Amino acid sequence: MRLRLLLLLLLCEAQGHAAPRPNFVLLMADDLGIGDPGCYGNTTLRTPNIDRLAAEGVKLTQHLAASPLCTPSRAAFMTGRYPIRSGMASQSFIGVFIFSASSGGLPTSEITFAKLLKNQGYSTGLIGKWHLGTNCHNKTDFCHHPLSHGFDYFHGIPVTNLRDCKPGEGSVFTRGIRVLVFIPLQIIAITLLTLVVLKCLGLLHVPPVVFFCLLCLAAMILGLLLCFLHYFRPLNCFLMRNYEITQQPLSYDSLTQRLTADAAQFIRRNAGTPFLLLLSYLHVHTALFSSPDFAGRSQHGAYGDAAEELDWSVGQILNVLDELKLANNTLVYFTSDQGAHVEEVTTKGEIHGGSNGIYKGGKANNWEGGIRIPGILRWPGVIQAGLVIDEPTSNMDIFPTVAKLAGSPLLEDRIIDGHDLMPLLQGKTQHSDHEFLFHYCNFYLNAVRWHPRNSTSVWKAFFFTPKFSPEGANGCFSTHVCFCHGHFVSRHHPPLLFDVAKDPGERSPLSPATEPRFRDILAVMQQAADRHAETLQAVPNQLSLGNVLWKPWLQMCCSSSGLSCQCDRENQAKGASR
Repeated sequence: MRLRLLLLLLLCEAQGHAAPRPNFVLLMADDLGIGDPGCYGNTTLRTPNIDRLAAEGVKLTQHLAASPLCTPSRAAFMTGRYPIRSGMASQSFIGVFIFSASSGGLPTSEITFAKLLKNQGYSTGLIGKWHLGTNCHNKTDFCHHPLSHGFDYFHGIPVTNLRDCKPGEGSVFTRGIRVLVFIPLQIIAITLLTLVVLKCLGLLHVPPVVFFCLLCLAAMILGLLLCFLHYFRPLNCFLMRNYEITQQPLSYDSLTQRLTADAAQFIRRNAGTPFLLLLSYLHVHTALFSSPDFAGRSQHGAYGDAAEELDWSVGQILNVLDELKLANNTLVYFTSDQGAHVEEVTTKGEIHGGSNGIYKGGKANNWEGGIRIPGILRWPGVIQAGLVIDEPTSNMDIFPTVAKLAGSPLLEDRIIDGHDLMPLLQGKTQHSDHEFLFHYCNFYLNAVRWHPRNSTSVWKAFFFTPKFSPEGANGCFSTHVCFCHGHFVSRHHPPLLFDVAKDPGERSPLSPATEPRFRDILAVMQQAADRHAETLQAVPNQLSLGNVLWKPWLQMCCSSSGLSCQCDRENQAKGASR
């Protein structure tokens, strides 16, 4: 009897001293290529803090973004679901949100890992880039805002960093302006000139009102262009703290330092309770920027300066965790939302995009360079330091991993496409739970990946591939990004097949002559794609043209004087932050 009582007491004490739930620090770079960090093979960019994270944790070498574009990739990361399931996959040429006054965004019906953890008593914060929408019906409903998706605290940009946000850095709308402005103006000019000649020759009577209307049309087009160029920056490039605009337009002066300091302060404020921090960097998306401490210091121009400042920020966060003795109870994850944007080259020939290493393609396409991203996880004492895993994993896996570690039950009313990473990270299994992965180019199923249970092969079949331009290039330089349908792609019948385990650069497509099981492999992958398609349900398209275009009634502005929208309340708001 005494022995039983003793065992019962020990059991009760063990339950009372259960291991505390870990904190989570999720670090997401923007457009950082897998070939950029030193731990992934770069010898000229200095990334000692990212390298330290890899040395003290696990490095995933086949970590994959669920989409090669910002908005859908981040939607998948936040929800653990392919973006097509939430309507965050575009059927048009515009695959991301570019206006703050768009009505589309992550639906309120979607559950993020932040919402799950908030329900478990976690303090949740997002600092940096959101890019998943803001408002639905009016400029104060904040239906898509981070605070409506489980975050207690938000400080950052609701849309994205663009060249147009930084004076002198050019515009992402150059091609659109050429099509919508310059070509119509040329047509009007030719029409006017032709009418003048015909009238002078006496061959045609042209009423003066025709000339007046054509000139008014030209003036209107030019006026709209000037308004767009003048107002785009203040209306779309601004910082928010929770629901308040604190800097409009945003200033790049010490921006990384300000956001990093706020992230450190969030950790300090919540050191005594479980917390989730998502630090979503603006680096290294264009417009590139860096503080004087980093400008001109790298071997890779403005891009290298920004990447090294990003690494500095990672180091600051790790130092805070060490200082507060939180490192051993914090799972740190570092990644990028997709591959490097290889087409980012200035008119002066400066390369403003990163490196995807040995991998083909980049951002906006599903060649490995567009979807294979850095994936590093550290949790001292729980995850073995220095481990390298080459199994297929996805950024969707963070959702179930975080949820399970926080003690949250997984959702049963919807399909979760991610898988818990902990068995793989802790060596309890040697094989990824992802037998199949589906690579979408916006709304369209682009490729299927198959890692058979009893094989080291990783088959990848493309149903279509983008047409790189100019011919022989490693990207779609004529359009700045690759598109997903129409004459911009080449369709493959049968699908283009690679074994990326043996040919990671995707240089040599297989054929029945080089792979005896060619047709059988493709048949299995087609069956998997068909089964996957049966699980999809029709949902509202959040990236339809109607949801993406600018709506004046949704425009947020920190002043009431028309569209001037000029303010800087960053220092005031800082004192009032949580």
